[in-house]
Amino acid sequence: MAKMPSMKALLALVAIAGFQNRDRIAEFVKKMSEPGGALDQAKKKIGEAADNATAKAGLEEMRDQFRKHGEGDKADSWIATGPNKPVDEPQLDKAVGRDVIDELAQATGLSRDELLKRLKQVLPDAVDKMTPEGKIPA
Repeated sequence: MAKMPSMKALLALVAIAGFQNRDRIAEFVKKMSEPGGALDQAKKKIGEAADNATAKAGLEEMRDQFRKHGEGDKADSWIATGPNKPVDEPQLDKAVGRDVIDELAQATGLSRDELLKRLKQVLPDAVDKMTPEGKIPA
């Protein structure tokens, strides 16, 4: 993971946690910030993402990528307080980058379509939970 390692770690963390809990995505999102919850379990599997500085950098990289590709309003809404704007698979693929999605699909064992579907469902709420004060934590 040479290019944007923090963002890849963050997305892999969300994708793996979502995959492991595929029958309970709503519960996962609700409990994701609790100690010992799905987020903590997934962090153990991806050591790089366990570091808060890496998670912060991942959120910043993700926001910057979305802004760069014209989808900044969506990422900004997930970070801010208030409603989260939805993102569709093509927008997500474009903002994250096809090469990153391909690499994550291979790393997680999910198909591209399944990975995009899961990230579409889980990423907005996951980012929202990671930014409870409406900004990326320092």
